[in-house]
Amino acid sequence: MGAMRRTVWGMLAALFVVAATACTVTTEDPGYVPPPPPAPMEQLEKAGLANPQDFSNGEDVLSFITDDRSVACSLTSARGEHLNLPYEMNSFSDTANNRLATVPVAHCQLARYPKPGPDDVVDDCAGTNLGYLGGVALVTPEDARYGECRSGVTRMEATYGPNGKKTGALTQLPVLAEGQNLERNGLRCSAYNGGVACGNVSAGVGFFVSPERYELVAPPAAGAPPPPAEASKSP
Repeated sequence: MGAMRRTVWGMLAALFVVAATACTVTTEDPGYVPPPPPAPMEQLEKAGLANPQDFSNGEDVLSFITDDRSVACSLTSARGEHLNLPYEMNSFSDTANNRLATVPVAHCQLARYPKPGPDDVVDDCAGTNLGYLGGVALVTPEDARYGECRSGVTRMEATYGPNGKKTGALTQLPVLAEGQNLERNGLRCSAYNGGVACGNVSAGVGFFVSPERYELVAPPAAGAPPPPAEASKSP
């Protein structure tokens, strides 16, 4: 009987050792610093593409909204200043505008947004130099800008801003998941880093917008010296 008890206790001890050694305990490294998010153009170049059919309205326009409902964008077309936006009244299809060249663009609106910097104000608003406001960004194959002349709020601000109504066409837009890309006619948009990046990767032109900040990306000026080479890290 005593030998049997010792055998049972031995088996239990062995099971405890096996169970203990099979467990792994994960502890956080207090010194770990997560890597910074990629630059906008790097994100647009490397992130995976979403299925465009999930974001089409049946026309040649791809529209989406971010998961937090802070930014809504369309990969669409422009004729002069007339944008083909499915959630806003516009004059894109007016016959008077048929003489204007049709250009692919990416356009975003924000519910909350920073002011444009002085160097990024590109319109004198009919000579008044008043009313150039933030909250919108536009990229063409060759240029990117932030802000516009207007007298009121953006459609996103009216829908999802502090006093937004939470109703209307913008509430029906599909969500582009964090980290995904959409592409149309050489332009891409990606939801990432708390905002949206859009641009023409091949030309090095684009923007990043979020409720807290914006960034305009332009290629180096012609004749500008290349950036200095990084020093070798070999011993």
